[in-house]
This record gives sequence, C-alpha cells and structure tokens, in this order.
Amino acid sequence: MRRLSRDILVMAVATGISRVFGLVREAAIADRFGTSGAYDAFLIAFFLPHFLRELLAEGALSTAFVSVYTETLVTDKEANRLASNLLSILMIVFPVVVLAGVFLAPHYLPFLASGFSPAKLSLAIRLAQVLFPFIALVGFAAVFMGILNAHRRFFVPSLAPVLLNLGMIAGALFLGGGVLKEPIYGLAFGALLGGAAELVLQVPSLYRAGFRFRFALTPLHPGIRKMARLMAPAVLSLAVTEINLLVDNKFASHLGDGGISSLQYAMRLFALPLGIFGVSIGTALLPRFSENLARNENEQFSSHLRRGVSLTVFVLLPAVAGLYAIGPATIRLLFEHGSFSAASTLRAAHALSFYLVGLLPYGLIYLFTRAFYAMGRTTVPLVASVASLATNAVLDWLLVGPMREGGLALATSIAGALEVVVLVVFLWRAMRPDAKLTKELVKVACGAGLTFLAAWGVARWVGQSSRLLAVALPAIVGIGIYAAYARASGLMDLVRARGGDRSE
Repeated sequence: MRRLSRDILVMAVATGISRVFGLVREAAIADRFGTSGAYDAFLIAFFLPHFLRELLAEGALSTAFVSVYTETLVTDKEANRLASNLLSILMIVFPVVVLAGVFLAPHYLPFLASGFSPAKLSLAIRLAQVLFPFIALVGFAAVFMGILNAHRRFFVPSLAPVLLNLGMIAGALFLGGGVLKEPIYGLAFGALLGGAAELVLQVPSLYRAGFRFRFALTPLHPGIRKMARLMAPAVLSLAVTEINLLVDNKFASHLGDGGISSLQYAMRLFALPLGIFGVSIGTALLPRFSENLARNENEQFSSHLRRGVSLTVFVLLPAVAGLYAIGPATIRLLFEHGSFSAASTLRAAHALSFYLVGLLPYGLIYLFTRAFYAMGRTTVPLVASVASLATNAVLDWLLVGPMREGGLALATSIAGALEVVVLVVFLWRAMRPDAKLTKELVKVACGAGLTFLAAWGVARWVGQSSRLLAVALPAIVGIGIYAAYARASGLMDLVRARGGDRSE
C-alpha cells in the first residue's frame, strides 16, 4: 500500500497548495468586501451554479464516471470512446443548463434569499446571470479530472483549483478595484476566468495519459447507461446535501448583512483540513475500490476501507483539536483587516466553533460514499442524506433564534454525524472492522487530546501580543507534539505499508 500513501500525499500537497491560495482568496475578499451585503448577494448568486457543479460535475457525474471508466480500463472495453461519448453529450447539455439558469434567475433567487431587501436581491440576480457559465467550465474540468484520477494521475487535477482561486483573487483586487462600477462584479468575472484556466490546465496531462477526444453522440457506450443508473440515486443524494446549504442560507438571509458571509468565512477554515486530507483520501481510494471489486478482491476492498478510516481519523481528529485551540486567532489573522471588522471575526469564530463538531463526520462521509458508489449501492447514501436533510432543517429552525450563525453551523454538524452513523450501519459487514482498527482509533483520540492541550496552553501563554505568533506558535507546537506522539505510539505506520496489495 505504499503507492496509496504516495498518491494521498501527492494529492494532499497539491490540494494544500490550492487551499492556501483559497485562504489568500478569502483574505482578499474579506479585505475588499468584509461581511457586507454585496458579498452576501454574490454568495447567494453563486449558490445554484455551485449546486449544479456538485450534482452534474464534481459530484455524482465525476464519481460515477471514475467508477465506470476504471472498470472499463481494467476490462479493456474502449475507455477512450466512453469518455468521448460523455464529453460529446455534455457539449449539448451544458449550454442548455447555462441558458436556463440565466433566464430563470429572477424567478428562483427570490426563494433562495427571502430575507434580502429588493436592492440586494436585484444585485444577486444580476450576479447569477454573469456567473452561470461557470457550471459548464467546471463541468468539463471535472470530467478531465476523472479521467486523470482513473489513470492515477492526481497532482495536476488536485492543483487545478489553484487557478480558480487566482482568478477570484484577481477579480477581487484588480477587476473590482475601480475597473467596474460595482466592485463585486469583479469577483464574478474572476470566477469565470479561473474556471476556464482550471479546464485548460488539465489538457496537456490528458494528452500524456493517452486520451484522444472524438465527437460521438451515438452509438452510446454501454458505460454511459451504467453511469446513468449509478447517478440517479447519487444525484438525489447530493441534491439533498446541497439543499442543506440552501436551507442554511435561507435562514441566514434573515440575520441581516453578514449572516451568509459569516458562515462562508467559517466554512473556509472548516473545509481546509477536510479538503486537503479527507477529500484526498477518498479520491485516491475510489479507483482502488472500483478496481478491487472489478477483480472480485473483496478482502482487498475491506482492507482499503479500513485503512481509509484510520487515515481519515488520523489527520482530521487532531485538526479539530488544533482549530478549537486557535480558530478565532486564525480568523483574526487571516481576515480582520480592511472591511472585515472585529465584530465580523466574532461572528465567524462563533460559527466555526460549531462547524468543527462535524469535521470528522464529514470526512468519513466522503470516504464511505465513495465506497458505496464503487459497490453500486447508491441508494444507501441517498437514505442517509435524506435523514441528514430532515435533521438539519428541524435544527436550523430550532437553533437559529437563540444561537444565530452558531445554531446553523451546529445543525449542519449534528446532521453530518447522523448521516455517518447511517452509512456505518450499512457498511459494517463490508468494512470488517478488526481489533487493529479499534486500537488505532483509540491512539489517535489520545494524540488529539495532547494536541489540544499543547496548542491551547501555548495560545494562552502568547495571548494577543502578536497575531502571527498567536497562530504560528501554537500550531507548530501542536503539530510537533502530535508527530512525536504518533512516532512513539506506532501511528506513523499508518502512512507506511500495511499488508500486500498486488494492485499497488
């Protein structure tokens, strides 16, 4: 399994670079727009393109495609024709989706942002009409990413989102810095520029991987039909997940200017370890899951799944501990300048503290859903996400009054915890948990506790004397303590080989 560790590391490094640029992007946006009504309008305008991106691009489509494309590669059934067939279909579908989104924006946005003033809603509608072509750009980019991942080429696809971040940084600082009458439009044009760059970056790697596109709508490759069968419940499952965000934003739109954007800034820090490690682990394992099952290697599938659980907990649980210790100081360091005030820091930090409850569950959800998609059992994630949606909606209604943004974040976390419990129940037999897994999880929990105590103690000692030291010193000490503990306890073996794997 050394190659698995290498692939995860490659993806984590590339994704880490992207996420660092993502934080730079958020810092630039915070400086330019803070928790303003204009940024609230941008976020609500961007919601549906992002929603469709998750459904049609990087979510159900990409996941189903990687599973079927990998199986096609293993059985040598014209993988290039499958990918060309899919891209040809999308060349017809995406322009229709974009045009529908542009023309229907005045009708669906009043529902999404029922708490907006007329002027704020009008701005959101105009921004949505500018942003909707984004779905086509990232949709094609996601298929390119799927082809490369199936060929176990992870670095370039993981690095591609850097260009999206660079586009939005340029849009916030330059296009919106006096070039346009309304600066927030710079951010929208920057997103389109970044999406196009993300698409183009992957083309040379596709060529080197041996992919050659040939337009062909018919005859349909058999893999397209299989993808459609896999996607139907997967689309519904991911739709439920995105509806959770819609419900959160709808409640947040009634909290005045900054309600939606406070959640956004908190979510960025929450998503940092989740994106670098949780998503990297799940993405690296998906083609392995599919390959194991295509070859009827059920024991290897279970071994990969157990290792995925161990690795996910190994990296995310100490991340939760560290962010609890220095989360507010990190928000202050990154965002509190320009238009982002101390009051904005308090609102975002309040939300972050409750989002962190769900960090580990959402990392495991990403891993477990990939296992179910590889197995072809996409109905189970749908059932789990429906239970999550109902829980989130009820808790949003109950908690938003007394806890404001914090209540919405806590509702999201509890809903995620419920979803992962449902997934575990149905995956238990396939995972075949053993005593070694239990021992590893207990060791990680102890290490996370030490990490929190070390980081919290150093943060208290540093105080507010320096914003940079208040974040850097506790982080360095916490990481150092956890690394030393992991080496002494044997947890470092998780990133080394654990059993043979002929597919590695």
